[in-house]
Amino acid sequence: MSRIPDYAHNLSLKMSQVMDRIGVNEKIVMKRRRSMLLNESLFTLGQQLRGKDINVFNFGSQIEGTTTPGLQSDADSLISINKFNVIQDWSEWEYGKRNLLMIQDENVSPGYCGLQILRDDAPLPRVVETNDHSYRDRTGRILLKNTCFNDLHNEVVRNGPAHSVQDAPGVNDNDFVPAFPSRLYPVQASHWLCQHREENWPTNDMIQYCSNTRCFVVGVGKTGSVNEILEWRISTSFAERFIMFNLNITQIRCYVLMKMILKTFISSQRFPDRISSFICKTILLHCISFTRSDAWNENTLFICLSFCLSTLYNCVQNEYCPHFFITQNNLMSGRFTPETKQLILETLRYVIESNGRALLEIECDNFGLFLQSSLNGINIIDAHCVPKLIAGRLLKDTAHAKSVNFQCLLRDMYNLSQILTIQKLLTFMSNHHNENFSNIDRKAYCLLTRYLCCTIGSVLASLNINQQHHLTYKKALEFMSLGLDTDVASGKLKLASVIYCCGDIERTELILKNIEECYDLSVVEPVCGCYDSKQYARREIFNRLCYESNEEWALLKQITASCVRYIRCEINTCPFELQHEMFRSTQEDLAYRRVDDYWMDFAAVDSLPFLYFLQYKTYSRLGRQDDKQRALSNIARTIDVEPNLGHRETALNLLGQCMEEENNVENAFKYYARSLQIRGRNNSAKIHICKLLNKLINN
Repeated sequence: MSRIPDYAHNLSLKMSQVMDRIGVNEKIVMKRRRSMLLNESLFTLGQQLRGKDINVFNFGSQIEGTTTPGLQSDADSLISINKFNVIQDWSEWEYGKRNLLMIQDENVSPGYCGLQILRDDAPLPRVVETNDHSYRDRTGRILLKNTCFNDLHNEVVRNGPAHSVQDAPGVNDNDFVPAFPSRLYPVQASHWLCQHREENWPTNDMIQYCSNTRCFVVGVGKTGSVNEILEWRISTSFAERFIMFNLNITQIRCYVLMKMILKTFISSQRFPDRISSFICKTILLHCISFTRSDAWNENTLFICLSFCLSTLYNCVQNEYCPHFFITQNNLMSGRFTPETKQLILETLRYVIESNGRALLEIECDNFGLFLQSSLNGINIIDAHCVPKLIAGRLLKDTAHAKSVNFQCLLRDMYNLSQILTIQKLLTFMSNHHNENFSNIDRKAYCLLTRYLCCTIGSVLASLNINQQHHLTYKKALEFMSLGLDTDVASGKLKLASVIYCCGDIERTELILKNIEECYDLSVVEPVCGCYDSKQYARREIFNRLCYESNEEWALLKQITASCVRYIRCEINTCPFELQHEMFRSTQEDLAYRRVDDYWMDFAAVDSLPFLYFLQYKTYSRLGRQDDKQRALSNIARTIDVEPNLGHRETALNLLGQCMEEENNVENAFKYYARSLQIRGRNNSAKIHICKLLNKLINN
């Protein structure tokens, strides 16, 4: 890095400016990290409230902040199954856990281990094979095959952290990977701790932190190994995440550019997956450790990138790239055929020797176009346009994660005993969250449990609404008051619904008026976590507020509106017209439901059309015809103009019933038909059409 061409400083500055404008800057990086850490806590707490002994951790580009919209990086989530305990020494054995002893000998590839099954009741080896996933080796040890994760993946992902989201419109793809936890840093990585002691980077404090992190084992063997089915990959993801969190913005930009080059020149051609983004990350970390920290700044970005690419070239040429933490693990071992290796080397040589011209060919995020324009002195990109869009997307993703986890809890709340169990868990966690929770965990706890309080209050009110039990009703309102600010509208709408079903129409009207005043149509975004509905562009002011605020979790309560959901225990606090949604599926329809379509047993409706529907019913009871017609018009307008409704068919069903109440049979049929066009099966519109036809025939 000592010989620096004259043009390199100017090119580096232009590259840094373009990266800043496409969202690779300190502000967006920190937003990504806060968002993903909050999502991590939401998923973990959601599962713990359901009684699941698992932790969910986010790793990879999304939480590191080392991605762009054009790179389309997955959100990698690791599920730690805590009933297992992977030990490296017999002293770590725990009674009652499913203990597994790491085997690291000459029969196991570097970076991998075998897992010996131990007894649960004593620190002794298991001596009998238990099932098809166990194997007795020639020394008599009972080893666990990594094929057991094929079953665990379906069990944990489907019944654990909601549903695995793949190719979902409007949200980042999620890849949920189950893993077994180990409390200690892996022995295989101990060489790394000593290797870097005399270097400037990582610092001693960073090394000390890494040495105290846990590790995981994942059910993947070394490709081509003779013992592949018995090998488990050792994951140092916590240490890796910590190191990535300590990179400066130039180092992050360098990594992002490497991935863009990979996507443009290598992955998209005849040799995909031969050089992974993880290899690029490893190359970057090695390069940083070889240089002084002050060598990485915005006016040396091009030089740093060239250094990383040259290092990658040498690694491919020698087919040797040591894992940053487990240096015995060669990430390029057996990765290339001679033909593929030669093609990759020629491609890398072209990029390196182009002196920056190859960067203009990068189409990802229009980087090449923007760089060319910047070099020509033309500014064709708004400095904050892309970062605002990213910030809005991040907040919407967090709101979606909150909604999805709440829906998982609703799935378990089908009878009173289950609700009381969750209520006890809430009380326990409330008493202990100050001492055991991190700051981010407290925020997730508040966001998630307020939803629960609102539902528990609604259930209590529903159970006693016909009994006029004042003390229980008072308790119900106390619970609901804790959940009023879950977001702009959904908690308050549930309260309004309870009050309406109790017959207090004047008070209902006041609550609805307050909701309407708080619901700014130019800002608030609807959120639905019931299923993966197609999402369109978010409101400009919403994106701007997301970009300007550093307290994203607070914004969730101010500028998002989740759908309102009722379980069958709440049927007496759910308006009659909406109750039909709980019984939308005929026996034939059930065959067309997916595993994660359990929300179809709820009554679910978007906040805004539900607000106007409750206004319509309230003003109808109060005899205020003009206000009633205004509410009716607002329902129809919302259905037509709001692009991001998750339950448009439900809103149409409510509007159709309003039309029936208005004796407008023709429009009622029209809205039910529109509803069926959106969702042909599992739709209560069929019930409404049959009832309407029956009424017409009998009349």
